[in-house]
Amino acid sequence: MKRLVVVSNRVADPGCAQALGGLAVCILDALRKRGGLWFGWNGEIVDDDALLGTTRVKFDDLTFATTPLTERDYRDYYLGFANAALWPVHHYRLDLARFTQEAIDGYRRVNDRFAETLAPMLRANDLVWAHDYHLIPLGAGLRARGVRNRIGFFLHIPFPPPDVLVAMPEHEWLMSALVDYDLVGFQTKTDQANFCRFMCDFMGGEMIAPDVLRVGARTVTASVFPVGIDVDAFAAMAESPSATKRIQRLHRAGEPRINVIGVDRLDYTKGLPDRLRSFKRLLELYPQNCKAVTLMQIAPPTREDVQAYADIRHELEALSGEINGQFGDFDWTPVRYLHRRVDRETLAALYRGSQVGLVTPLRDGMNLVAKEYVVAQDADSPGVLVLSRFAGAAEDLQEALIVNPYDADEVAHAMQKAIVMPRDERKERHAALLARVRKHDAYHWMEGFLRALAGCRIPLAA
Repeated sequence: MKRLVVVSNRVADPGCAQALGGLAVCILDALRKRGGLWFGWNGEIVDDDALLGTTRVKFDDLTFATTPLTERDYRDYYLGFANAALWPVHHYRLDLARFTQEAIDGYRRVNDRFAETLAPMLRANDLVWAHDYHLIPLGAGLRARGVRNRIGFFLHIPFPPPDVLVAMPEHEWLMSALVDYDLVGFQTKTDQANFCRFMCDFMGGEMIAPDVLRVGARTVTASVFPVGIDVDAFAAMAESPSATKRIQRLHRAGEPRINVIGVDRLDYTKGLPDRLRSFKRLLELYPQNCKAVTLMQIAPPTREDVQAYADIRHELEALSGEINGQFGDFDWTPVRYLHRRVDRETLAALYRGSQVGLVTPLRDGMNLVAKEYVVAQDADSPGVLVLSRFAGAAEDLQEALIVNPYDADEVAHAMQKAIVMPRDERKERHAALLARVRKHDAYHWMEGFLRALAGCRIPLAA
């Protein structure tokens, strides 16, 4: 079996398995089965280039190779181009995108250094799998250093329409770099279509098969591989004795009967202010929900060095205070807003104890919270998923209540429908959703991608 080499911006810590998400666990399992290497940033920041180096740690047939970033790299590559330019553009937010030459140069510099460091570690038959927007040019960097392995790339975030992408400086260079991969994977058919349309309309490409593009002398396969979760592991967390105790605490005497839950990183793409406004409209349009329904919004901090995220936090704190001040009472708090991280076992219990799962991003690659909420439910009396049509998960999870997150009234009506939905309908919808989530779980995603990559034609030497 070919060795698997995974490359990502951050490398999972195998010593903290309990803290890892389902995807990281899935990738670790694949690496263990094949024997493999995981390469990327270790999360450390050093003062200057003289302190850069690579640390290798071995666990049986699995090797972790990590390197730090300099302060300049972190500022230009990570905060600058990756998160202040690529992230907003790929989420259709040109108004928030910031482009500087220093950031672009930093993005090139770090990807070049990653390629220079990784290339000597590769064996002739390795399968190389690069992940996400931080590493778009990595494949081209490896090719420039003579690497002829099969190299795949998976984009975890959305791929924007061509008319959005062309507004970004260096878009031609980035898209040319993508063609140096043998396989490019996307979350949804919409993302794949946007990519193919850009390549054909702006890069002179042509479709030579349903999932195959020819661009100049290169041929690249572009396919859809929807990301999933480890269904059985997450279900076990939701059904554990400790989860039962947490649910009992959630439903303690005197508390509201109906719990609505939202769990999102504190990010402007998640539509959190819009969500709180929708909950306010629920209380205005359906006043019978006062003292009967509570929204718990968990929003752990992320990228706090970026001003846009600080602005979102202040807006959320103001909105939750406004709603609680207007509608709350001494024995009822309408919005419980938690700005901190919550472990996965606790989240599983909170999902299971909530009658409505509110997943309403303004734009999202997939959104695994939607799938986690479905898996955590009690099949005999499940909750109802309210899902944004702009989440990648909506392409598959059609039995959810699909909403436009920009329309507060529509989301409010959907929440009310979920609250009063008969048990038989809830069970029918949940059974269909669970079957879909199980069909497209984390292992299906991983195996599908690696099988497609292994089947790609070996690149010819330059």
